[in-house]
Amino acid sequence: MMFTINIMPKLLHVILAEGTIISVSGCVIQLYIFSVATNAESFFLTLMSCDRYIAICEPLRYSSLMDLQFCLRLAIPTWVFSFMSTLIVIIQLCVSKFCGSGVIDHYYCDLTPLLEHSCADVSLVKTQIFLFSIPIAVFPFVFIIVTYIHIVVAILRIPSAIGKQKAFSTCGSHLAVVCTYYLTLITIYVIPKSDQDFNLNKFLSLLYTVVTPLCNAVIYTLKNKEIWNILKNLYQKGFPRFYN
Repeated sequence: MMFTINIMPKLLHVILAEGTIISVSGCVIQLYIFSVATNAESFFLTLMSCDRYIAICEPLRYSSLMDLQFCLRLAIPTWVFSFMSTLIVIIQLCVSKFCGSGVIDHYYCDLTPLLEHSCADVSLVKTQIFLFSIPIAVFPFVFIIVTYIHIVVAILRIPSAIGKQKAFSTCGSHLAVVCTYYLTLITIYVIPKSDQDFNLNKFLSLLYTVVTPLCNAVIYTLKNKEIWNILKNLYQKGFPRFYN
């Protein structure tokens, strides 16, 4: 929701108006919200892989381990770290001076095109971005891949074909989102790029700012049986009143 609310309105405005104007403060705020959402999504996908690991490899202990209190102990530090880690770069941007044409070659205020308009040396900021990208993108991605290797081994040990199919369907959609999200982040923020890669970056940014939130909505709601049961109950109990 943070990705969508923060990015999509301005993106649609840019497309319809063939460009738009945003203040420096508005650009920094959009970048901050976007960065927080990016960091939080990365860590939550990691936590979800742990959830899948416990559900498949330790099914009898799942209810006792993944209770509400334990989930809150995982979620709250994730949000706090996401907000605080982003502030380090944002504060440096707030005290920086910008010059040049003032035209951002992107559909939202991403960090790389914004740094291109800085009048000061931004090599330190770029180094910080690279260093932060490793624990935020690379390490979680490697951790998730290792976790899913153990999950696949556990699934292959399930004797029934129906059990295997159910387990793979549960993890397959999550793994698809993980690969799309992390490989895009690593490509944009970790791998060194030339100045001619802005168009490629804009395309790749669509994958984790638009495609990934869309996939999340489909995977974690429309494919969720509990959500479907709730919608059916709402339809059966609430909709007939409108007709009457």
